[in-house]
Amino acid sequence: MYALLLFAPAATLYWRRAWVFLAVTLIVSAVAALNISSGLLSERARGLIQKGQPLWDRILVILLIVSYVGQVVLIPLDVFRFHLMAKPGAFISFFGLVLYVIGWWVLTLAMKINPFAVPVVRLQEERHQRVIDTGLYAIVRHPMYAGFAPFAIGPALWLGSYPAALLALIPIAMLAARAVCEERFLKRELQGYEAYTEKVRYRMIPFVW
Repeated sequence: MYALLLFAPAATLYWRRAWVFLAVTLIVSAVAALNISSGLLSERARGLIQKGQPLWDRILVILLIVSYVGQVVLIPLDVFRFHLMAKPGAFISFFGLVLYVIGWWVLTLAMKINPFAVPVVRLQEERHQRVIDTGLYAIVRHPMYAGFAPFAIGPALWLGSYPAALLALIPIAMLAARAVCEERFLKRELQGYEAYTEKVRYRMIPFVW
């Protein structure tokens, strides 16, 4: 997917940083797959629209995908055609790649801890869903959403587009809105979740929000 979204708009395969990015993606994806249970991987492969998923979540998921894909596509368009802003320097670019790896690390840890971290909001009664309050979930209530921020911003910086890094704020904001709606749903449907929100005070950013 990344190869198509990056190289097609760029209209060239001669983009060294994009190849490095793809190589890093393969490595971190493999590490993630080795650390996540096969049961969760199967659940996550079921799709982004599922039975029991509220309408508002279906809408937010579609908007999230569209905004994220648009953000990724803007990277090659800006680098090779638009040149909207000056490119990040070497240090900022490398920092972006580090951010991307950190994002993957946070996502992987969250999925390793939480066997119910499926991509849709729904009550997983058939899997006996329960509240997870250990590991990263003892720090923030939505560590996967928190990990998405460096995951989305990092590649734009590494590949050389400040505008795309700024555009990442749109899918990040959508995840923040989804976190609020998701918590209302879980407080109503999942036993113990309201007590968990009182125990862990922050949604995505420790000591901030």
